[in-house]
Amino acid sequence: MGSDARANSNSGATDLMVLADRLLQGHGCAVTLSILHADSDVVVVNKPSGIAVHRGWAHDPPFVMTLLRDQLGQWVYPLHRLDRATSGALAFALSPEAASRLSPAFAAGGVDKRYVAFVRGVPGKERLIDHPLRRDADDTDPQSARTHVRRLRRYKGRYAWVDLRPETGRSHQLRRHLKYISHPIIGDVKYGKGEHNRLFRKEVGLHRLALHAYALTLPDRPPVLAPLTADLHDAFERLGAPPEVLELGT
Repeated sequence: MGSDARANSNSGATDLMVLADRLLQGHGCAVTLSILHADSDVVVVNKPSGIAVHRGWAHDPPFVMTLLRDQLGQWVYPLHRLDRATSGALAFALSPEAASRLSPAFAAGGVDKRYVAFVRGVPGKERLIDHPLRRDADDTDPQSARTHVRRLRRYKGRYAWVDLRPETGRSHQLRRHLKYISHPIIGDVKYGKGEHNRLFRKEVGLHRLALHAYALTLPDRPPVLAPLTADLHDAFERLGAPPEVLELGT
């Protein structure tokens, strides 16, 4: 990603933080979400792990949509989803009209999304997972689902960091696809292996899903970069992750 694109995105994020601070002075609340980018139509935040996007995907607060609404003092409209356990770049439209314009790009695969994950086993250097996914157990018409996987670095010959680029956006797609190829994500309590999750909780204090959305490119905009959240960065650092992993999203 070019330095000019990074500079433009970072400048926008800084400007938005100043604007958010000014808005918050009149709303009596503290900033709790890191704002990465904003323009007249969209705002992108660095979502923490453990918080659902909105009430429709969980029942217990807080919710990212509510937190961001209160920070900015205006309604926001989610353009896509991240699982509750996943951290990283998450985009919201700032008006219903903007949501109508931008949502089709997400549905059509016109938004480039990049993730980093720490997985059990060592996948090949590069591969494409082309495996349809069912919406639920009763679904008789699976949806097409495609994920590009690129190995970044091995860990002790039994685990690895991988870069993920989904072409489609099915529910739990990355987690299900990695389970399908027998490389589940560490910390995944639904699709992973308990013995491996417990090992890394004990060894490095990894109490979350090791999956982070580090870059998001919306149509006609520079890439928005999301640094690893502190909990994941610290765990990866204790594992001896190389700079190419620790500096993703910066």
